[in-house]
Amino acid sequence: MEIKRDYYLQKLIDRKENHLIKIITGIRRCGKSYLLNHIFKNYLLETGVNADHIIMVSLDDDDSESLLDVHNLNTYIKSQIKDDDLHYILLDEIQLVEGFESLLNGLLRKENLDVYVTGSNSKFLSSDIITEFRGRGDEIRVYPLSFSEFYSAYEGSKEDAWQEYYTYGGLPLVLSYKNEIDKMAYLENQRKNVYLNDVIERNNIQNEQDLYTIVEILSSLVGSLTNPLKLANTFKSNNKNTSITDKTIYNYLNYLEDAFLIESTKRYDVKGKKYIETPKKYYFTDIGIRNSFLNFRQQEENHLMENIIYIELKRRGFSVDVGVVEVRDKSGQKKLEIDFVANRGNNRYYIQSALTIDSKEKKEQEERSLINTNDFFRKIIIVKDNIKRWRDEKGIVIMGIVDFLLDFDSLDY
Repeated sequence: MEIKRDYYLQKLIDRKENHLIKIITGIRRCGKSYLLNHIFKNYLLETGVNADHIIMVSLDDDDSESLLDVHNLNTYIKSQIKDDDLHYILLDEIQLVEGFESLLNGLLRKENLDVYVTGSNSKFLSSDIITEFRGRGDEIRVYPLSFSEFYSAYEGSKEDAWQEYYTYGGLPLVLSYKNEIDKMAYLENQRKNVYLNDVIERNNIQNEQDLYTIVEILSSLVGSLTNPLKLANTFKSNNKNTSITDKTIYNYLNYLEDAFLIESTKRYDVKGKKYIETPKKYYFTDIGIRNSFLNFRQQEENHLMENIIYIELKRRGFSVDVGVVEVRDKSGQKKLEIDFVANRGNNRYYIQSALTIDSKEKKEQEERSLINTNDFFRKIIIVKDNIKRWRDEKGIVIMGIVDFLLDFDSLDY
């Protein structure tokens, strides 16, 4: 069964023939290649593009080994151009080709070529490449399956799908495994032999165990504020003999973000309208990979739910911060937290993630920071419970997590 990824297909369609290089990025195994080589290619064929005007190269295929040489690849592409009509160039895993920047810029100068590429690693988004493209690249960030995409291919109830999703995540191949042991084994294999190996090899990391330990600590801290110094102190409390420094951890965090394994978000002072640089929160791009780092222990649903909400907001095109609201009460000045301040265009949404609001006191606790923003942007509390969306007397919308995830426009209720 093909999982439709209409959201990303539409992004590619919207960018057709825009005279920019369409750069599809994201964590490995999230479905970038399938999106480009199957879904988008089939769309082109169905809309009347001749097959011989689609030039497709999968550079991680053994048959393409000779094309990893940039001159050979350039010669091959030129040999496939039939005439002056528009040709679509689809290059998968372009970062494997040394010197691909000049190749892509050269292709872009030809008026009858529309260029699409995928890439997975940090080199693909480094500052030197951004400079090389000089505004001629259009990035499309792809995430693992959203819950909506996952559920479209899941055989079972929404409740069961939610449990599967927050346990095993959204890497597309997870859905092909039918039992827990195989799902866990697949994720553990990706964790060990793909994701961490990529980071280690790319950045020439000598102490692999230190990196692994840092990721384990981050996995335990999903939804918690931290910084390199705090992580170094936590590391040293567990291992008295370590010599790791906060600077090394800072580098490790950057490597993990470059590899699309994690994302960080800053705190934003809502009333002061300024950012607080440290500490930050870190979330995993795929919750199944996060769980595999902890051997599927620490399944606190509230933290998993918060991680999933964050990634869903990013997938929908929001910039996302952690909100801070200062209030004064009898005990003095306090800082209250809003889980997410989500901005897209001129729209802003304040969002709290709460496993449940089963008492008046709990509801008031979750609402307090939202009410004290003293503005009129939308305010939402997302809970685990399967409830009908409703708006209370303060204008705050309460909705269930599955409802939020399945309805792309749920925040505009």
